[in-house]
Amino acid sequence: MLFRRRTRLPLKAKLQELFWPRKGFSRPFHYVRRRVLRLTATPHAVAAGFAAGIAISWTPFIGLHFLLAFAVAYLLAGNLIAAALGTAFGNPLTFPFIWAVTWEVGHHILGGETSGGGRVDLESLFTTVGAAKLWEPLLKPMLVGAVPLAIVSGIIIYPVTYKMVATFQRRRRERLADRARAHMAHAFEEQSI
Repeated sequence: MLFRRRTRLPLKAKLQELFWPRKGFSRPFHYVRRRVLRLTATPHAVAAGFAAGIAISWTPFIGLHFLLAFAVAYLLAGNLIAAALGTAFGNPLTFPFIWAVTWEVGHHILGGETSGGGRVDLESLFTTVGAAKLWEPLLKPMLVGAVPLAIVSGIIIYPVTYKMVATFQRRRRERLADRARAHMAHAFEEQSI
């Protein structure tokens, strides 16, 4: 295997890495940030794609997040890779929070119109699974609640990402221009000798 360890970790070390990573919990966030900044597209395309991915992550359509993010990014002239990276906002650690918040917001927007006084018995819903039984008490409030949260997060994420990408690309161009000037000066110096 290409990236296998030379010495295998003992079970205790593997479990420790699982619950408390040696390189920290912030590493995936830094990775996504760097991947977004290094995309070769306009700042608008990267920011629109990333915002579309994050906005779609609020929806309850887990298996369709990539496709929906690609569609929204395409409509906004956004970068599709940035949209895919934006969907990383919805992950197993954040989904319980996302689902709870979208259901609560949707429940309040709909005026608390669920049978049972705002309480949902998930166990009975999932044992007798039917799309019609899940729609009214669970999916409808989540979908309605996802819309304002997606709009707000998109409005916040777009300018922040745009500014970061524009600054990164400007600095990168300046560094490359400085290197080219230094290379030309060195080449000119060698010719004059």
